[in-house]
Amino acid sequence: MPEELETVLRLVADGTLTPEQASPIIEALTRAERPAESHGTHDRIGRRLDRAHRRAERAHRRAEDALADAGSRRRRQLRIRVTEHGRQVVNLRIPVGFVDAALNFVPGIGGDQSDRIREAVRAGAIGPIVDVEDKDGDGVLISVE
Repeated sequence: MPEELETVLRLVADGTLTPEQASPIIEALTRAERPAESHGTHDRIGRRLDRAHRRAERAHRRAEDALADAGSRRRRQLRIRVTEHGRQVVNLRIPVGFVDAALNFVPGIGGDQSDRIREAVRAGAIGPIVDVEDKDGDGVLISVE
């Protein structure tokens, strides 16, 4: 296979060129290289272009999915609010990536509650996880935002 043709196929596989853009280039290269070529070679080139196009589309979808996952992880936070006598005394926001480590250092959160919080974060929950308040205005609100 001529070097120029390999380069064009690589550009299609990388997503730099679409198969539609590459088609006339490949046709010109193969016509100039071998004017008396059989039709079978063009079919092979077409199949290679199709495979390269499918690979480029899959790579593009994977990149979009990875960006979406990274973006949603970056934005989500665990919020811990503690009130005493109706006055807020603690207001923490912790990135979800640090939840496991942070829960080990928050006093008063037992094993069941920390397991519930970890599971809610893993499941992608949004909203209150723990919301407790007594009649004196003392309370704890733990939510994912």
